[in-house]
Amino acid sequence: MTMGELIEFVAGLGGVVVLKPVPGDGTPEIAWGDAFFYYSPEGIVPGRTQPFATIVTKNYPGEAPSGLDRPGAFRVNIRPDKEAFIRWIGRAPREPAIEKIDPAVTDAFVAHPLYGTAGWVSVINPAEPTREPTRDLLRAAHRLARARCEQQQG
Repeated sequence: MTMGELIEFVAGLGGVVVLKPVPGDGTPEIAWGDAFFYYSPEGIVPGRTQPFATIVTKNYPGEAPSGLDRPGAFRVNIRPDKEAFIRWIGRAPREPAIEKIDPAVTDAFVAHPLYGTAGWVSVINPAEPTREPTRDLLRAAHRLARARCEQQQG
């Protein structure tokens, strides 16, 4: 899957705002070239809401290096429900990892190198083995974000 295919897929889920920072738009330089997905039926980036998924093209400060400096490398970060996290990572978000997993492994689900304890799942350059599961996780994260939004609106 390409980054463009993933952006198109998530944008088509309904009520999604895609934020793609670029030079000159007032966003921090570290975010340029990345994509952030918010559930917002109003069509604006919500002020106090975290994205339900992101695609990043570089390591962010404080993260274990994920090898995103390789040409064409990108990491999809998804915030699904706890059950999905456990299904794909093999443990609850706050449980310590039993094995040390290389955060630079491609086409495999890992706990996010910084936000795994908050339930974020990551996959670098999803391909055939993780293509459909990545879409399923994105759908699940979208449903969860929509439910949160509807609950906040009363």
